[in-house]
Amino acid sequence: MDNRLKELEKKIGYTFQDPELLKTAMMHSSYTNEQHIPKHRCNERLEFLGDAVLELVSSEFLFRRSPKMPEGKLTKLRASMVCEPSLAMCARDIGLGSYLYLGKGEESTGGRHRDSVTSDALEALIGAVYLDGGFTNAKEFIHQFVLTDLENKQLFYDSKTILQEIVQADGKGGISYRLTGEEGPDHDKNFCVAVRVGNKILGTGSGRTKKAAEQEAAYHAILCCRKKP
Repeated sequence: MDNRLKELEKKIGYTFQDPELLKTAMMHSSYTNEQHIPKHRCNERLEFLGDAVLELVSSEFLFRRSPKMPEGKLTKLRASMVCEPSLAMCARDIGLGSYLYLGKGEESTGGRHRDSVTSDALEALIGAVYLDGGFTNAKEFIHQFVLTDLENKQLFYDSKTILQEIVQADGKGGISYRLTGEEGPDHDKNFCVAVRVGNKILGTGSGRTKKAAEQEAAYHAILCCRKKP
């Protein structure tokens, strides 16, 4: 096994019985295309499986944690926990991007740090753990690396609404979002956005859609507002 993957095993506290599953989970489609490896060998199938396992585990977690919460709120809270930016945040915490197998084009355009790439890889890793070690090990992994810091993730998910409420309460003036840049191929664009409150830029963000970039910018603006006395 690649030494990098052994390092990843130590980091997540799980040793694979079938190391090929871990390698596949880290194999982006750009790499398989470049290396002329069959399409089904990239991590997309494992991502599909991991997404389903994650939804079940997170649903059970919330169901048991909040016995009186209505279905609508449970659904919204789950969405905040497993949305792309939240999963990318979890992936960053374990440095998942540095273990990916990427094609040269994807590497050169910053794919190793792109939320869409790292969040997909995290779901693929969940799928790999599930296939290799069963539901219990996958559930343990999700509880340790995904179902954490929920308050912060919910803040991120609702960031535009929360920022609007803060600004209205403080009477600081209007909020405006401005696109400052975009990069990447048409099928996988990355947008950069700055948010102004009055005449001052309070936060910047990036994402696969303009909405996601605005969400991240609003989140950073909230953190900026909270730091002020």
